[in-house]
Order: sequence, then structure tokens, then C-alpha cells
Amino acid sequence: QVQLVESEGGLVQAGGSLRLSCAASGSTLSINAMAWFRQAPGKQRELVARISSGGTTTYADSVKGRFTISRDNAKNTVFLQMSTLKPEDTAVYYCAVRTSYGNPDYNYWGQGTQVTVST
Repeated sequence: QVQLVESEGGLVQAGGSLRLSCAASGSTLSINAMAWFRQAPGKQRELVARISSGGTTTYADSVKGRFTISRDNAKNTVFLQMSTLKPEDTAVYYCAVRTSYGNPDYNYWGQGTQVTVST
């Protein structure tokens, strides 16, 4: 089992920055990919960014150049640095991990945290 605890989100003005973190505990040696998803009201959940065990990153087109995903394997933590935020980024953000035994599914999820970007 893996448990994921996300940091607090918050309210930020357009153009501002915010950093999210997600700490994993439990069977952390089994973690492969780590990722961030988001879901806006009335919309489907979408993949924002992912990072593989080898450090390869993937981003949604809507956040490329503005968001950066990183991980600290020693601390079992994944981060999402969000810059130049736009109102369209408003959503509940979830971290997720994929374990070696659960591929290709993201089989463990954080609790979700609200990020609101005001105009």
C-alpha cells in the first residue's frame, strides 16, 4: 500500500506562482511513475504532468513552459511548480503514482487540493 498526502493549494492571482507537493509513504520502493492530474468543474480529469522513474517528463500542451514537475526519490516526494498561472488553471489537483505491480494504471491517489486563480 502507498499513501499520498498533498500540500495545501490556495488562491492566487493570475500571473502568480504556486508550488504543490505530494509525499508518499508505505511501500515506496514499488513506486514507478509519479504524476499530477487536475479536474475543473464540469470537466473530465486530465493529466497535467508526469515524471518517470528515470526522470523523463511529459506535460499537457496547456501547461508547457509554465509548469515543472520534479521528484525527490530520497524523500519520496513529487512537486509541481506552477508559474504564470491563468484562470483556466483553476481546478482540483491530484497527485498519483503508478507502482511496479500496478502498471499501467495509476493505482494510488492523493486527496486532492483546490487551486483557484483569480483575474
